[in-house]
Amino acid sequence: MGHARFDRRAGAPAFGRPKKSDPETECLGRSRGGIGTKIHACTEALGNAVRLIATGGQAGDCPQTQLLLAGLQPGKVVADTAYDSDENRAYCAQHHIEAVIPSHPNRVKPLDMDAETYRDRNKIERFFGRLKQYRRLATRYEKTVVSFLAFWHIGAMLDWLR
Repeated sequence: MGHARFDRRAGAPAFGRPKKSDPETECLGRSRGGIGTKIHACTEALGNAVRLIATGGQAGDCPQTQLLLAGLQPGKVVADTAYDSDENRAYCAQHHIEAVIPSHPNRVKPLDMDAETYRDRNKIERFFGRLKQYRRLATRYEKTVVSFLAFWHIGAMLDWLR
């Protein structure tokens, strides 16, 4: 038997097995493009990020609306048809927010929308375009969602400073 300090071979991991990451807690989910993470963003009028949320790739946009707006008091919400639901419109009405969201194609009675204001929705698309120029944000290299979202926050901060 050798001395403990000379026995430097790799041993068993702590508690007997390696730590496994849970796909649900790491915001990994299967969508049409494969396994990935979806970033949901809320921007202000100039297109600068106010809030970022990460979900699995299969998660829908509509359920994230109230999480994105929680604690904010915007005058208007400009979003695409993926965010159209009666619950989101009721939330906006309850908080005195004008919802500029085109009606979803399967809605029985389409609702009116201010087309002039809806043109400002391109600001969030341009925000995503600017941040996806960073390869690390466009392709997820990080193992944990905390690290991945932290890089998105850093990218949003740098975008805000431009």
